[in-house]
Amino acid sequence: MNETLRAATFLDKGGTGKTTTVAHLGVALDELGHDVLLIDLAGKQGDLGKHLGVFDEYQEQIANDEAWPNIATVFDDQWPTIAEKLGDKATADLILPTDEGVDLIPAHPGLDSLDAELGNIDDARERYTRLEAFLDEYVDPLGYDVVLIDLPGLTNNVSYNGLWAAHSVIAPVEMGPFEAEQADALRRDLDKIRESFDVAISLSLVLPNKVDTRTKLAEEYLQAFKEEYPESIAPDYVPYSQDIRNATDRGHTAFALAEPSTTADRAREAYLAAAEVLVERLQGAEQ
Repeated sequence: MNETLRAATFLDKGGTGKTTTVAHLGVALDELGHDVLLIDLAGKQGDLGKHLGVFDEYQEQIANDEAWPNIATVFDDQWPTIAEKLGDKATADLILPTDEGVDLIPAHPGLDSLDAELGNIDDARERYTRLEAFLDEYVDPLGYDVVLIDLPGLTNNVSYNGLWAAHSVIAPVEMGPFEAEQADALRRDLDKIRESFDVAISLSLVLPNKVDTRTKLAEEYLQAFKEEYPESIAPDYVPYSQDIRNATDRGHTAFALAEPSTTADRAREAYLAAAEVLVERLQGAEQ
């Protein structure tokens, strides 16, 4: 690929598996031969770092005052000056390699106050384009094929920055009425953003997640999502798997399991299929 593709996971609801999706799609993209950077904007808890086994390392850097600059720094008015003084080291110091092939810019406690700080910027376009400017000027030149951004599970100034920068949304959804409502609300929100700011943002991937097809209700909702989002739905659903939860607790994804269960193996195949179609859709959106 010649240009860096971007997408952000978002749904105005917590617990839908956004972080798990970013981690697994990122590793799936790496398995398919793409150079991938993940960015954690979902909050100071650093769950994406936990998924990829670098949480403790980064917490130690934070404790030793070595985690500067960090992801919160790039939103600051002074970031261009900081980057100029530090040179290539500025962006390189933000990035942690992981054992699963992908690179990560981890979450930082500075994200806690970021929403309020962005809210103090009067001009809406300036408020919502800080991340886009950072990616355009400092990340794209690094030559990554794909950048995936994990966003908070609520609509705020940080989320809008991620949506504006990515232009493409991945929505992991569980099979239930509330999730269906949230997915529909997301589609309406994206329409409002397009109309208000004249910026193109597409719903690129609706990924049915943690699906238990042993229940008739889940099957019904799965069919309903396929009918409602025919152009965005993933090729396959991700089944519920205790193996994935266990892998996360041990600091890696299901792709690192030496002996995956049947459900974990099916989940890996679903993520690989989703990653492949995601790249095709992102490339199509750029043409």
